[in-house]
Parts: sequence; C-alpha cells; structure tokens
Amino acid sequence: MSHASYDPRAGSGAPGGDPTPPGDRTAARPTEPGPGGADLAAGLAEVRTAVAALRLPLEVAGAAQARAEAARLTAQLDDHLLPRVRQMGAPLLAVVGGSTGAGKSTLVNSLVGAVVSPAGVLRPTTRSPVLVHHPDDAAWFAGDRVLPGLARWRGEGEGPRSLRLVAHAAVPRGLALLDAPDIDSVVADNRELGAQLLGAADLWVFCTTAARYADAVPWELLAQAAARRAAVGVVLDRLEAAERDAVSADLGRMMAEHGLVGARLLAVPEARLAGGLLPDAAAAPVRDWLQGLVADADARDLLVRTTVHGAVADLVARVPALADAADAQVAHAGWLAQVAVDAYAEATRTVTEVASDGTMLRGEVLARWQEFIGTGELLRALEAKVSSWRDRITAALRGRRAPEPVTAAIGAGLVDVVADAADRAAERVWTTWHADPAGRVLLDGLRLSRSSADLRDRVAAEVRAWQGGVLELVGTEGADRRVTARVLSFGVNGLGAALMILIFAQTGGLTGAEVGVAGGAAVLAQRLLEAIFGDDAVRRLTRVAEADLAARVDRVLRDEADRTRAPLDALDVRTDGSALRAALALVRVPDVPTPPAPPSRRERREARPERGLRAWWRRLWS
Repeated sequence: MSHASYDPRAGSGAPGGDPTPPGDRTAARPTEPGPGGADLAAGLAEVRTAVAALRLPLEVAGAAQARAEAARLTAQLDDHLLPRVRQMGAPLLAVVGGSTGAGKSTLVNSLVGAVVSPAGVLRPTTRSPVLVHHPDDAAWFAGDRVLPGLARWRGEGEGPRSLRLVAHAAVPRGLALLDAPDIDSVVADNRELGAQLLGAADLWVFCTTAARYADAVPWELLAQAAARRAAVGVVLDRLEAAERDAVSADLGRMMAEHGLVGARLLAVPEARLAGGLLPDAAAAPVRDWLQGLVADADARDLLVRTTVHGAVADLVARVPALADAADAQVAHAGWLAQVAVDAYAEATRTVTEVASDGTMLRGEVLARWQEFIGTGELLRALEAKVSSWRDRITAALRGRRAPEPVTAAIGAGLVDVVADAADRAAERVWTTWHADPAGRVLLDGLRLSRSSADLRDRVAAEVRAWQGGVLELVGTEGADRRVTARVLSFGVNGLGAALMILIFAQTGGLTGAEVGVAGGAAVLAQRLLEAIFGDDAVRRLTRVAEADLAARVDRVLRDEADRTRAPLDALDVRTDGSALRAALALVRVPDVPTPPAPPSRRERREARPERGLRAWWRRLWS
C-alpha cells in the first residue's frame, strides 16, 4: 500500500479554528501537517483503536509486560503523538521530571519567577502535576487535546488524577512547563503518572543531583527518551563548585553511553533560596535554553519534527511485539479450550465403546436378564437348533419374570459409565490447566476437578428418556397387525429390554467364560427380536436406538465441557494481532528532519554589523 509522504510544511489549527494560537506569531510557526501528515494522523488513530481493542487477560509468559506496554503505547498516542501530529504548531510542552528531592518544583518556580508549584518538605512532594503556560496559550490546554485522562482545574490545592493549570505572563508564548510527580516516588500512582507525563513531552527537562544522577530508575526513562529521539535537557541541580567539573564530566559520559548524544547538560549551582526561588543567575542556563528554543522558529520546528519522527519510529518498532503477544493469547486460549474438548471427546468415545463392546453385559445387567428369560431352557433350545424360534421362545417365556429389573439394571449401569467418564475428563482438564500458569488462574476458587454436582441426575434423566424411546420404537414397530399378537405375547417392555441387550451385544470387552455367557444372552435377544420383527427391522431398530443413546450422551458431556470452559469463554480471548498489524501498515515514519546548514563565512560577514568609518560613510550616503 502506498502512502503520501509526511509533509511538515502546512499550518496548525489552534482550538477554535485560529491557524496560530494567540500571542507572538513568531514563537510558534503554523505547521499543521499537510496531506501526508493527515495520513500519519489517521494511521496513528487506527493503531490507537487496535491497541485499545486488544485483550490480554491470560497469564501467559510476558503477559504482564505486554499489558503494561499496551498501556504505555495508548498513553503515548493519546498524550503526545496524536495531539502533536494533528497540530504541529501547538505550544511546546516541556515536562520537568526527575527523582525525589531533585528540585523540580523549585526550578519551575524559579523559571517563572513566582511560586506557581509549591515545593513541600514531605515526600512525595508534587502529587498533582502543575502546568504553567502563558495566558494567551490557555486555549491549548483547557480541553483534552493533551493528557486527556487528567481532569483540568485552576486554583489552589490538589485533586486525584488531575492537572492543575496556571497562567503566568513570565512563561514565553509557545511554551508550557509541566511540573511532574517524582518518577521514583514511594507512591505507585505518582511514579506511574510521572513516567506518563514524561512520555507526553515534546521536551524533557530532567532534574537530578550529584548524589542521585547514577540511580537506575532515571536512566530507564532516559533510555526511552533516547529511543524516541526526544529533546532532553538534563539539569544537574544543587551542584557544588568543587565538584562541578568531575560530576559534569561523569554525567556527560553516562549520557553518551545511553544514547543521549544530543541532550543538553545544564548545571544549576547550589544557591540560597530567596522566597523559595533560585537566584536568577542560577536558573539562567535552563531559562536561556528554553527561551532560545521557543524564540527561534527554525530550532523549534526542528525540535518538534525530530521528536515526532523518533516517537513514530519507536512506536513502529514496538507494536509488532504487542501484536505477537495478542497472537500468543489467542493461541494459548485455543490450546486450553482444546484440552477440554479433547478430554470430553475421549469421554464420549469411552461411553460409546463400553455401550457396544459387551462390557455392559456383566454383573447386574446379565443376572437380571438371565432371571427374566430363564437362560438354561432357552439356551438348550438354541443348541438343539429347533425349526421354530418363535414357538420355542414363546413356550420358554410363559410364566417369566417381569422385565423391569433388566431395564433398571441397564439404566443404573449406563449412569455409572457416563458419570465415571465425565469425572475422568474433568480431572484430566483440571490437571492440565493446573500445571499451566494461565489455566491455574482460571481454576482459582472453582470446583472443576470433578463433574457437576447434578450430573448423575441429568444422566439418569437422559437414560430414562432413552429407554422410553426404545419402548416406543418397539411399540411402534409392533403396531403392524401381523406382529401385534406376538408383541402382546412377549410384552413391549420385554422386547424393549431385549433390544437394549442387543445394543450391548458385542463382546470385545469381555474375556474368558464371560464371553460365552454374555454372547449367548445377546444371541438369544437377537433371535427373539428377529422372530418377532424380522432381520431388517431388528437392524433398523438397533441403529435408531444406538444413535439416540449416542446423541443423549454427547449432549450431557458437551454440557460438562462447556461448564469446564466457562471461565475461559468468559474472557472472550479472540482478538489476535492481525488488526494491529494492519493498522501499523498505514503508518509511515516521517522523514528525519535535516538541521539547517550553518551560515557560510560570507553570510556571517554580511550579517555582522558595520562599525567605524565604513558605517559612518554608509549612513552618510544612504
């Protein structure tokens, strides 16, 4: 897909539609992105939507880091990239951040020349961020253009997750100073907010001291600034004269090692405060640097574009890993679900095999069947191969016992088989999930190592319904006038019991003497039914009854599988990284801004003011 190039040369739209914010028009040149910039903003907005749609709830490897990264990307897009790309001419946001006690609030107050952000004695000091701007730039910050997650308010005091706005004429037009909470605060919310605010900055003013500049936490954030090519000024505060050269050299070396080659090192000497403010001379290096950036339109423009380029390039490099994390979530959720599907599919196969391999013709079922049919007499008739099966069977079954105990024994046996298979499936799922970190979290507090408490009742109800269906099949088949008398002779219940025995007729699960006994009983049931209904009808009745039983068992076990998967299904892990990758494909990293070439010797000579006799003659003849 082709994209228009990023064009940095069009005007900016201030709130209310004015192409340039009120105030000094030279301080912030209108630089709204042209067609390419609009494409960049649209692509970034698509990435923002895709990141927001990601759900990373499973505790797979790296999930916590991926969730934190998604939050950081969202904040970076909302707080800085999208507002800046949409309005390149907006005032620079310089965030003053750093370690606890580094003098951030004191520096902000000294730059303004008034106590606009009170510095406290207790730690943490700055709880709510304070944004100081020129009165003419108020419209830029009153809405949610930047830092939309923070409520705006003016006046004294503090509020939770809020941004206090202070207008002061001493702040240059086109610049805003934001006093951020400590990045190493003992309060986690302050720490997170401090890091978030630095991510929203066009310009970092990073405060540290001779005692704290080697701490690990600041350098983690400075490494992020280097990755994004952010403009950084490192303020070495409260610096004693005796240690100035050594500390500055060591800090400069660390800055180079961490990729902060273009950062400015600004030393603020130790000085006595007057009314909570540093002397003008102490704050002058920082003040001059900031004012120079705002006053020089070319320098400001280069700073903004370099920061945008670095931030977009950093985002493009980070997003693929987040998309991979989303893929990993979907894949892991699929694996957990498949564990349950496989376990209960195996349970269904087990029940099907047990219900057809002769295993059911053991114990109670076989005993009740033998009682019902009078096994000895009928088997002797079978062995003699009498010519009339119907007559022999009819004679043998006169005065027989009731068939209900056979049906009850079959029902109880089926309930046991299904319940045991379901319990084994539940245990298999629980064991596999419990060995997995993500699965273990899903099991927390849930009774999933065994089947549902009401499983046996539900299986019993399905078995009774199935047996009722078998009797109905037999009754319907016997409605033919030619066989009605025979059905009445044997009884629908007796023929139904015979059909159930025939369904369990295979003997693959039996061994030794059991094969002969059970096999003979099954043959007898088959001959009995064939004598009444015929071969084809018996085969059809058997197929229909088997299919009905299989469907009922499958339904019960699928319900159990759904119960097991319920905590996983509730997470709805279906969004992979494809949408995020598609959105990222719309983003083109803008070209690296080229710094203006230094003036030539002739240009410098021509720009140098004339003095002496030459100047006098030029004024005389002009």
